[in-house]
Amino acid sequence: MPSPTSPQTAAIVVGSGLAGLSAASQLIAKNVPVRMLERGVKPGGNSIKASSGINGAPTRYQPTHDNAFFSDTVKSAGKAMVSFTQHREILIAKVTESSKDAIEWLVQEKGVDLSKVSIMGGHTHPRTHRGAGQTPPGFAITSALLKSLNSSPIFQLQTSCTVTKVLHSEHRVTGVEYTSENGHREKLLGPVIFAAGGFGGDAEGLLAQYRPDLAGYPSTNDPRPGTQPLLTAVGAQLIDMEYVQVHPTGFVDPAAPSSPLKFLAAEVLRGDGGILLLNGKRFVDELDTREKVTGAITATLPEQALPKQWSVQLVLDEGVYEAARSHVDFYIFKGLMKRSTISDLAPGALGEISRYSQVVRGEEADPFGRTQFAHWKLKEPTPESVVYVGTVTPVVHFTMGGVVINEKAEVLKKDDERIEGLWAAGEVAGGVHGANRLGGSSLLECVVFGRVAGDECVEYIKGQM
Repeated sequence: MPSPTSPQTAAIVVGSGLAGLSAASQLIAKNVPVRMLERGVKPGGNSIKASSGINGAPTRYQPTHDNAFFSDTVKSAGKAMVSFTQHREILIAKVTESSKDAIEWLVQEKGVDLSKVSIMGGHTHPRTHRGAGQTPPGFAITSALLKSLNSSPIFQLQTSCTVTKVLHSEHRVTGVEYTSENGHREKLLGPVIFAAGGFGGDAEGLLAQYRPDLAGYPSTNDPRPGTQPLLTAVGAQLIDMEYVQVHPTGFVDPAAPSSPLKFLAAEVLRGDGGILLLNGKRFVDELDTREKVTGAITATLPEQALPKQWSVQLVLDEGVYEAARSHVDFYIFKGLMKRSTISDLAPGALGEISRYSQVVRGEEADPFGRTQFAHWKLKEPTPESVVYVGTVTPVVHFTMGGVVINEKAEVLKKDDERIEGLWAAGEVAGGVHGANRLGGSSLLECVVFGRVAGDECVEYIKGQM
C-alpha cells in the first residue's frame, strides 16, 4: 500500500496495450494509484498480437556490436526527415538510446525471456529480441506486465469502456469522461496518459480522411475509431497522419480468403531466411524496408479488388522452420501455413529456389541485393524438397502519425507548448517513425515512452500536492 507520504491522486491511463501497461508499471512502482480504461473486452491491445519482437541495442544478447540503430531508424523514416528534423532526431535518439534499458527492465524486473535475437527488414544488424520458447513476444511481455499490475491493490483495470471526452480547464487536463459497459456515462478526475493506439482500423474515419487511396485494403487492426480527435479537441497538434504503414505480409486465410481482417505474418519469417514468390518468381530483397517490399508487390495487379489483395507465396525451408518453429507451428495450427513440397508451389518455383540456394552458398550475388540469409539450409532443391508455405498480401498495419509529443512524452500544442496534465505514448503519438517504421520498434516505442510518461506523471502529481 502507498506510504503516508506518497502521492494519493490516481493517474488515468487510457489504453491497456504495452504503452499503457509500461506507464502504469512506473506509476505503481512509485505508489501512485492507477485507473486504466480499456475499450476492448480484453486488455493488451494490438501489443498482445505482436509476434516479431522488440528492438534493443546494444544488449547482452546481440551477437555483434551494434551502434547503427539511430542511423537505421533515420534512414527508415525517409522523406519525413525533411521536416521537423531536429524534433524527430530527439525522439529517435530517445527511443534508440533507451532501448538497452528497456530490454534490461523487461528481462531483469519483469522476468521476460528476450534471449533470441534476429535481423529484420531495414536493419543492418540483428537487434530484434524475442524469447527462445513458444510464446510470442507481444503476448509474453504484455502478460508479464499485466500479471505484475494485477497483483497491486492500487491498480484498477476497467474494460469495455470508451473514453468520449478529455476534460480540461483553461490551463490543464483534469480527467476524462467515458461510457461504461452498461452505457452509463462516467467522469474520472486526474492527470491523463493516453495510450489508446492508432487508427489503422478506422477505415471510414481517419484512415479515409488521410489515406483514401488505401480504401479496400485489408487490415490487421480491429475496426474501431481512432482517438486522436479526442486530443486535438484540447489543442493537441498532429503530425505524419498521412504516413500509414502497409505491411507486406498479412496471411490470406484459406478458410476465409475475402475477410478484411488479416493475421500478420511475422517479419521474423523473412528475417530468419524466408523468401517471397509472386507467380513462382522472387521479385524483391525480402529484407528491405516494409515500404519497399510492399511497393514491389503493389506495383503488380491485385488478384481481387475487394478486399484489395495479392497472392504472394511466403516460403521457408526446413532450416528457417527450425529457427522460427514457434511461429510456424502456431500458423499451421491456425490453418495459415502448411507443410508442403516445392512441387506444390507455383510453376517456376523450383528453378527460383535453386537460384536462391546458390546465392546462399555464395556461388553468385543475389540479383535483388539480399546479403543476410540467416537459417536457410536447402542446398540442392528437388520437387520433393519440404517447404513451409503460406499465402500473404499487403495489409494496413500501423499508423505512424498521431499527436506530437516531446522527449518527455508531453503532448504539444501547435505552438509546441505542452498541454499540462496530458501525456501520450505508443501508436496514438507521431513523429518517431516518419514515413516507415522499422519492425520491432513499435513495442520498443511503447516501453520507452510509456515508462517516460509514467515517470513524468509521478513528478507532476508530486508537484500538485
